Amino acid sequence: MQSLIILDGGMGRELHRRNAPFRQPEWSALALMETPDIVRDVHVDYINAGANVITTNSYAVVPFHIGERFYQQGEQLAARAGKIAQQAVQQSGKSVLIAGSLPPLFGSYHPDLFNPEQAETLAKPLIQGLSPYVDIWLAETQSSIIEMQTWRKLLGDDPRPFWSSFTLDDSAMQTEPKLRSGELVVDAVKQALALKATTISFNCSQIEVMEAALRQAKTVIDQQPYPVNLGVYANAFEPQPEEMQAANEAIDEIRQDSTPENYLFWAKKWRAIGANVIGGCCGIGPEHIAQLAQHLR
Repeated sequence: MQSLIILDGGMGRELHRRNAPFRQPEWSALALMETPDIVRDVHVDYINAGANVITTNSYAVVPFHIGERFYQQGEQLAARAGKIAQQAVQQSGKSVLIAGSLPPLFGSYHPDLFNPEQAETLAKPLIQGLSPYVDIWLAETQSSIIEMQTWRKLLGDDPRPFWSSFTLDDSAMQTEPKLRSGELVVDAVKQALALKATTISFNCSQIEVMEAALRQAKTVIDQQPYPVNLGVYANAFEPQPEEMQAANEAIDEIRQDSTPENYLFWAKKWRAIGANVIGGCCGIGPEHIAQLAQHLR
């Protein structure tokens, strides 16, 4: 079994919990603009909890969240997110890698809105702003295969590791695991491998839907002649009716059973399947990551 990498947890809901500036539509970008010290403190707390990798707070630096400000400030804000993460690592004095968050460019959970013709215009400021600060490129919460493929293409020949993380259809728990686009997990994993992703993971989905996706991904990854990390970082949102599923459009309720101890219970299952990159997404905080670091290592 490959050695374990502990990721950080969610940024947006942790900022909200700390009473940082937080509202729609800006989401986690508002604290990046107005109270960057709180963003840095969240990073530091995740590192102190045991995270080996922290993720830049660049997820909401897209027009979906910050509107027209993106075209004037997008690259600057992405650079700020990278610099804050770097400052947190330096402040901690620990050996921690920084993953540059490459988010859904047209809104979370919206594969139907993806526009490949506009993607480069939106992606370029994020890549340029983050590039001086990151060790890993993390295309996360990808709802479709083409979203992931587009990020990989736009990164060009950048030599840093490319991590691909897909979000799953929460309503498909009793059927074959799928992305939110309806594409099969098996096909998504194969495409990510074809693009030399060094980590393939699943995030921002219900805790219970992860297990089947991990098992299928592991079967495909095990056929490769070289090691590939298998990762997972679930969210703690309450289940929603399918017609209402849209991330970051409202401040969703956090499920009552998403305690650190219960999250650890599921993480142990994921680890037993073969996942070696484990962290948390929305609603999973430093106390959850501390449990993972203490009991999974």
